[in-house]
Amino acid sequence: MQTNLADFIRNTPDGDEADGILRNCVHCGFCTATCPTYQILGDELDGPRGRIYLIKQMVEGAPVTRSTQVHLDRCLTCRSCESTCPSGVQYGRLVEIGRKLTEEKVTRPFSQRLVRRVLASFVPNSALFTPTMRIGQHFRPLLPKKLRDKVPARQRPLEWPTAKHPRKMLMLAGCVQPSMMPNVNIATARVFDALGMETLIAPDAGCCGAIRLHLGYNDDALDDLRANIDAWWPYIEQGVEAIVMNASGCGATVKEYAHLLRHDPAYAEKARRVVELTRDVAEILPEFEEALVSVTRRRSVHTVAFHPPCTLQHGQQIRGKVEHLLTALGVEVRLPADSHLCCGSAGTYSLTQPKLSYALRDQKLDRLQAQEPQVIVSANVGCIAHLQSGTSTPVAHWIELVEHMLSV
Repeated sequence: MQTNLADFIRNTPDGDEADGILRNCVHCGFCTATCPTYQILGDELDGPRGRIYLIKQMVEGAPVTRSTQVHLDRCLTCRSCESTCPSGVQYGRLVEIGRKLTEEKVTRPFSQRLVRRVLASFVPNSALFTPTMRIGQHFRPLLPKKLRDKVPARQRPLEWPTAKHPRKMLMLAGCVQPSMMPNVNIATARVFDALGMETLIAPDAGCCGAIRLHLGYNDDALDDLRANIDAWWPYIEQGVEAIVMNASGCGATVKEYAHLLRHDPAYAEKARRVVELTRDVAEILPEFEEALVSVTRRRSVHTVAFHPPCTLQHGQQIRGKVEHLLTALGVEVRLPADSHLCCGSAGTYSLTQPKLSYALRDQKLDRLQAQEPQVIVSANVGCIAHLQSGTSTPVAHWIELVEHMLSV
């Protein structure tokens, strides 16, 4: 694709990056076949190729309209198109640049500005989010269904392991997971404990930055990144083996820290070190498969359907590891048809694009339940909560299933 950048963006970091990405695109259209929004809406501008053209027009100086913004808003940033693209187009990075430009050039309706500002201020702030979620869970049976869908039933927390081990893992607790699904973090720590590793959490680490980044609050998002690096750095200096992610959405974002902070002289090198250490739990546990098999026994669940989150399979390019590990532990894992497609959760997408989000959820659940599982498992808090809102079949994180099998 030939480009001719406008003066306002030429020779800028965003301009140079957008130019390089656009020039890799060969217009083949393979991406449209795997784009969830294109499959539902059938509009070229609601698929990756169409959105790429819109962004190309923007960086070449064409007027940016509200219509352009709507089409970019509808993108889930699932990055399924990246897995399909034969030319290696980094669409996820390109669409973030496009969204940043539209935020600068198009004034949103007041109601949208209000909703997005509230989400960006409230969701990543655990001091606000946690007590609000607790109140919602207490009154959950009385809530209207649309609101009840966003409030998972309260879990009875497991016990955090207290044993000390010489091997240390640092884990991001996350901003919403501790209140929505605390047992995901606790189960992770208990599994590592059974394998002779201690799990640490930096109390000052917060949101990974994804919420504000995808809502267009880029400066606030970068502040989230810097705050996490500051919180983690003493542990890194003390020699933790890895920074563990058990929410694949957080993992996909943290693995972008080096790119996002590449022009920050105070944090660029530290961000690169953070990325080197960051690993999804699905990348770590297969290395301990033999030991894990020896400490797991109970198998009340024998058949699961697995929904691999987009942030795991497309964002982090991690495929097959969860399925292989659960199979080694004696669980039959069934993948649904079109397992590469998004469930519609996508961070705050279910709040900003509810119609599309729920259409994708129902489509995904139809295919998951066709596998007749005892439990549906996934690897991201948002996907789990979103799917559970549409089914009576239990939906859980796969690490909770592994923890339940522990015999120690």
